Amino acid sequence: MSTPSLSRFSLLLLSTAACTLLALPALADSQARIVRLSDVQGSVQIDKNSGLGFENAFINLPITQGVQLRTGANGRAEIEFEDGSSMRLAPNTTVEFSRLAADDSGRRISEVSLVAGMAYVNWMGKDAFTLNFSSEKIALDHVAHFRVDTSTEVANVAVFKGDVDVEGPSGKLTVEKKKTATFDVANDDKSTVENKIAEMPLDQWDKESVSYHDQYAKNNQTPYGYGVSDLNYYGGYSNVPGYGMMWQPYFTGVGWDPFMDGAWGFYPGYGYVFASAYPWGWMPYMYGNWAYAPGYGWGWQPGGFTRWHPVPHYTPTTLTHVNLVVPTAENGKTVFVGKGGPISSVPPSHLTVRAGSAGMGIARGSLTNLKSLNHQVAKSGFAQVHPAPAFSASSPSRSSSSSFGSSHSSMAGSSMGHASSGGGHSGGGGGHH
Repeated sequence: MSTPSLSRFSLLLLSTAACTLLALPALADSQARIVRLSDVQGSVQIDKNSGLGFENAFINLPITQGVQLRTGANGRAEIEFEDGSSMRLAPNTTVEFSRLAADDSGRRISEVSLVAGMAYVNWMGKDAFTLNFSSEKIALDHVAHFRVDTSTEVANVAVFKGDVDVEGPSGKLTVEKKKTATFDVANDDKSTVENKIAEMPLDQWDKESVSYHDQYAKNNQTPYGYGVSDLNYYGGYSNVPGYGMMWQPYFTGVGWDPFMDGAWGFYPGYGYVFASAYPWGWMPYMYGNWAYAPGYGWGWQPGGFTRWHPVPHYTPTTLTHVNLVVPTAENGKTVFVGKGGPISSVPPSHLTVRAGSAGMGIARGSLTNLKSLNHQVAKSGFAQVHPAPAFSASSPSRSSSSSFGSSHSSMAGSSMGHASSGGGHSGGGGGHH
């Protein structure tokens, strides 16, 4: 299939985007929301309410009201909400996002049903959250971190931080920090409370995931928190003359453009929505604008956080070619671009990081100091690295001060050197001339 010229492409994109936007509900009136499928490991499937049933899920797919997620026997997933809150799903877990809305004051309201399995919730307390399980309901408007598992016989709530009110057939029960409540499903969910928490195999994964977000979201200056942790880990900001403050991923290289890898997922009422294949690829594709700066390459300009874009925004340029053709909704099937959307983020034991990879294949927290590594890749073109297990249940327990700095990296040409060496973004970032 031939590629349209830039002028024809621009007209095609504007026309298609206009049609897509006309098909959208009036977001300001309906208060429609999306949240992010922020991590996928192993077998994870999504039902987008499109009539196609469950499909393979991958990172950065939007989660809308009515969507269901389920993990297989080796599957794990994480969902990020706008304020930086997160929910993690253990293997053999099914959840439904019953409500993703906002009231007239702009307060976001999220309601999730845990159909089966186990989920971890780390709630930041800025928005309202409800979790339904068994015959019980947890309603939150404050900071809390807890674990819930449910089956046909029993349900458990273990609270790591804050306190949690559980309402059900037997009334209201407050579960305090470091306590576990057990509900007898066969006996009207009657409850007992223990003054301890039994450790589960995936508690360490949950703990390290929370630590990752806390560590890299400290300097968050956007009104939305989700995606910020990944931007701070996988790239950096520069003040580019004539363009202002721009963010660019590490390891971009000459010829890289932000739309070369990903997928288009179809959502009823919204049309096709672009999902980037890059591990950092949420916020720059839903908000703000991409622009190409000579000598710097493609960079993302923050902004536009009041409305998300089903089709990423960018400034047309004659300096380089862009291929961002929105598919038509003939069958609603996912349309992949380039390398598509990865269905697993489990890191290999050996990895070659190349200019132009833009962080593809590097799992969260699996390598230390990507800024310095980016400097080496810019000089040598590639680097051989040995990622650490990322948030693995079998990974050794590590303190928060070293959990993201204990992996070893061997690089072509020279060693990583000191943490302060190399910026990687002056003169065009990872590999630009």
